[in-house]
Amino acid sequence: MLSLKQGLSLSTKKTLGGWSPTDETSLEAWYQYGVGITLNGSNVSEWADSSSENHDMIQSTAGEQPAYSGGVLTFDGSDDNLASNQINLTGACTIAIRGDFSSAAGDTVLGDDETSNAFIKIQSSSVLRIRVTAGLVDFTLSSGTFGDDYLVITRDASNSVNAFKNGVQISASQSRSGVIKIDNMGTNIGGTFFNGTISEVVIFNSTSAALTSNINSRLSSL
Repeated sequence: MLSLKQGLSLSTKKTLGGWSPTDETSLEAWYQYGVGITLNGSNVSEWADSSSENHDMIQSTAGEQPAYSGGVLTFDGSDDNLASNQINLTGACTIAIRGDFSSAAGDTVLGDDETSNAFIKIQSSSVLRIRVTAGLVDFTLSSGTFGDDYLVITRDASNSVNAFKNGVQISASQSRSGVIKIDNMGTNIGGTFFNGTISEVVIFNSTSAALTSNINSRLSSL
């Protein structure tokens, strides 16, 4: 089994004009582009968390490991997924994902594979759906469809939830309290498997305009 974990040392380097996710004390998990990858042949058995929180994503079953090439993980939409210990976002938070979602209609990108059925899902080619323990919120594109994009989801201390596609807000903000639970990349309990690619995921237990701007700048460069 080939390990690329030596790349973890890169996670502390400054990027994009001096900013790195590790500069934020609220960093909860960072699945960094091309870093922390352990390969089983050409498939990913582990994507190590580049934060200090140890939420490593792991898949020990060879047939359920996403393929890897050039820093990008490809999920087959059948059974590929990676699992970690539970991430619980109870208040303000920021979740950022870079990937290709063009074939992911109805598929879960990040989710809870244990009890809550929480998820972040490409509900359709134009609808992003987020489920927390208190219910659902949908964000609908005013035009176009999801494709090779970077998505950022934020929730502030007043439970105002916003979603952005390539730095542009998707429809109006919505109010939703409850816990966002994440312990899987590629599915959720009873959910459909993700058909698409993921290059990077970053999760913070805070939000701000500056943080959103910095993470948008980072993901746009990948």
